[in-house]
Amino acid sequence: MAVAKTCVLVLDSTDPEVLAEFYAKLLDGEARLGRHPDFIEIVGPDGTALTIQRDHGFAPPTWPRPEESQQSHLHLLVAQEDMDEAEREIISLGGRPLDTKDNGGAHDTRLYSDPGGHPFALVAREGRTAL
Repeated sequence: MAVAKTCVLVLDSTDPEVLAEFYAKLLDGEARLGRHPDFIEIVGPDGTALTIQRDHGFAPPTWPRPEESQQSHLHLLVAQEDMDEAEREIISLGGRPLDTKDNGGAHDTRLYSDPGGHPFALVAREGRTAL
């Protein structure tokens, strides 16, 4: 019998409170302290889970410089017709555009960094809702 498991992405940050607020608002979720005071968990209404961990020595990845790989990044999936509205929301919450040209239709992918410098992508899901 397999052991039950849960997977969650953890982002390092020198200021986890600010980053947790950004993602809680962006994902329409709730930020709450984890079991350890250096962890803040974000839980979305659909069960999406993300954790921000305090790391005083964190240096944000650079994009697109290959010598300093981004290591991992998020894809936020939205309906294709909602891409522009989602972009406005990201920027209003403090996200920074990296490469936001409209690639058109189902292949529209736009890149940003969150307030902590982590890159993430806004990705169109043509003809249906986010998931």
